[in-house]
This record gives sequence, C-alpha cells and structure tokens, in this order.
Amino acid sequence: MGPVELMLLGRTLMKLGEQALPSTGGGGERTVVIVMSDVYEHPGTTVGEVATRTGLPQSAVSGAVARLREAGSVLAEPDPADRRRQLLARNPTPTARQREVAAIDIAPTVAAALSTDEPAALAEVLAALDTVARHLRPHR
Repeated sequence: MGPVELMLLGRTLMKLGEQALPSTGGGGERTVVIVMSDVYEHPGTTVGEVATRTGLPQSAVSGAVARLREAGSVLAEPDPADRRRQLLARNPTPTARQREVAAIDIAPTVAAALSTDEPAALAEVLAALDTVARHLRPHR
C-alpha cells in the first residue's frame, strides 16, 4: 500500500465512521469529532490553537467547542494569563452521548460497505480494524 492508497483508505474509514455515528441533528459531526480529538490531545488549549493545528476556520472550531461544552464533553476555564481566553480540556467524566457512541456496533456499517456478504470477510475486516486501532490509536 502506498501513501495515496493509505489516504483513500482513511477517507473511506472516515465515511464509515460518519455513517455509524448517530446524528445529533445539528450536522457537522466530523468537525466536532476533529475538534474534540484535538482538545483531548492538547489539554489547556484555546480555540485559536485548535484552529491552527486542525486547519479548520476559527468560527467552525468555536461552534464545535460550544456544542462540546453544551454536551459536557469539554470543559473551559479562564486563562490566568489572559482572562479573555478560555482554556479547553476533556471532561474526565464520560457523558451520556459518549457512552451512547461507545456502545455502537460498527459491524452493520462495515458489512454494508463490503463487496461480499460472506461472514468470514466481515470478521477479517473487523479484526484488521481492531489491530490497526490498537497500534495507531490517537492519544486519549
């Protein structure tokens, strides 16, 4: 597999994740997940720093942070160095939404994407995804 195939596989996996993820009705789940991941990897960060690291517009990051704060997934506190800024961090207590998402079985979504309906193929792909996730899991 080369870098282009790896990128295309990543896009396919993102699309499958989006299909498996229940919508909150507000749209923008991809942006929210990207922002949440960045905040979790960089506790004590600001909206501007998240925007710089992710390449997302600051307005999109602000909207995602507002949704994450409302859901209780992200906490904010004033920056002691500049009281106008908020420092963002992961809420250590899992929210109802996080528990809901963690309980989702991705097998039906993956099965629908396969070019075959053989149970052995689904089991092989799910095992491969578990292996990749175990070795390349983002910092949490």
